[in-house]
Amino acid sequence: MARIPKCMSTQHPDNVNSPFFAENAELAGEDEIQEAYYAFSHLGCDEQMWDCEGKEVDAFVVKKLLTKYDRFFSENRLGKDVFITLRVPNPTVERAEGKVLLETLESIPRSFDAARLFYGDDTPPVFEVILPMTDSANSIDRIYRYYCDFVVGKQARSFREGGMTIAEWIGEFRPDRINVIPLLETMDHMLDAHNVVGEYLQDKEVEYQRVFLARSDPAMNYGLVSAVLLNKIALQRLDRMSREMGISLYPIIGVGSAPFRGNLRPETVERVGAEYPSAHTFTIQSAFKYDNAPERVRQAIHNLRERRTHAPQGVDEERCLRLVRRYAWEYAEQVAALAPIINQVARYVPSRRKRKLHIGLYGYSREVGTTRLPRAIKFTCALYSIGLPPEILGLNALEEDDIRLVKESYLNFEDDLRDSVRYLNLDTGFVPKDLEAKVRSLFGDLHIDGEHKATTDHIVASLEENKTEDLGEHILRAASLRNFLG
Repeated sequence: MARIPKCMSTQHPDNVNSPFFAENAELAGEDEIQEAYYAFSHLGCDEQMWDCEGKEVDAFVVKKLLTKYDRFFSENRLGKDVFITLRVPNPTVERAEGKVLLETLESIPRSFDAARLFYGDDTPPVFEVILPMTDSANSIDRIYRYYCDFVVGKQARSFREGGMTIAEWIGEFRPDRINVIPLLETMDHMLDAHNVVGEYLQDKEVEYQRVFLARSDPAMNYGLVSAVLLNKIALQRLDRMSREMGISLYPIIGVGSAPFRGNLRPETVERVGAEYPSAHTFTIQSAFKYDNAPERVRQAIHNLRERRTHAPQGVDEERCLRLVRRYAWEYAEQVAALAPIINQVARYVPSRRKRKLHIGLYGYSREVGTTRLPRAIKFTCALYSIGLPPEILGLNALEEDDIRLVKESYLNFEDDLRDSVRYLNLDTGFVPKDLEAKVRSLFGDLHIDGEHKATTDHIVASLEENKTEDLGEHILRAASLRNFLG
């Protein structure tokens, strides 16, 4: 069985600082090729997610890596020691990107040919793809079968009866099959992950299955507490299904540096690992890589790769779900009220990637219609930039018994909140009164970062006076104090 990587470098643009090798503040094209090499060779990541959505995707990543960095990849085998994992568009959700999915699947045998010429054997350099916004077993199965039946399967067909086959004409298509990793991002689909994966695996002989659970989008859509509890329940249900079916599952958790999006930073790797003991792989996003000293990043990645997994933490699913539904409603009400200022500030959050990432849930259905919001990173950054850490939204819905349950189930609850309330600014007028009272009841004296507060004061004053010329600069200044954009 292939070694399962533990540190997945991703292209999520949550970084303040650009890497030294980038030609521009926004990474694109050849910068992302170099980024993959840097993540492998200098930081110690053993996997690179390659996002295949958007106009500037480079489908020749394997050939370029092997050609440009031949010495490193001669000693570190693609597909054996380090891994490229493709993130493909979901045509059910992203209709305009559907053909990109087919092109990406067709690129896998071409990458195989490039690696065969380089290594002289048949080890596939790419054999796994991630399907975002997975909603059913059929959506995973369609990708698996399209690759097996139409990408690889066409090689046996001939142009005319008794004539030359496609494989005889242009060579065989390898690998014979691929692994499809479902990425589950909404409440209903995360809670049903065990059934979705179990149904998909029913008619397949696999050595293992990886399952990707989102952490950022659930936080944005349902609040911080919900995101953590939903992951805990999903992990518990997946573990139960794994034991019942006798198939090894290797969960992936998609965490960022902001506490709202996972709080995975070099100094918190042990904490986050303990929060999700059964998670095998964690995402290493851009802020982790570029907003911390390289030696600290390398050591943290080493520690994650050496980490041992354990059974998931047991949680009371029924009680947690009752709490989530009540808390998420209050959270969504507060976000709906804040939507105008969030959207206004988000326009000035600097971009860090030229290529768009996948779509997700953008809005909240309410009596007034649908509230449109930016993606999770800009959403998080916008709220931090006005002195309102999104981690605290919805907390006023929690009673004393709820708080006890959260502390039992969410091990780092107090630490994550403490990390975020340092950047709270109670003078901007955006914090609801009952929410302020709840935060004070939880923490008593608040230890506020004075420099960050002063910067958010300036941002809010600039918005009120419609002086937005240097707003992006001050948003970055506040972000640099936090060591993450959003």
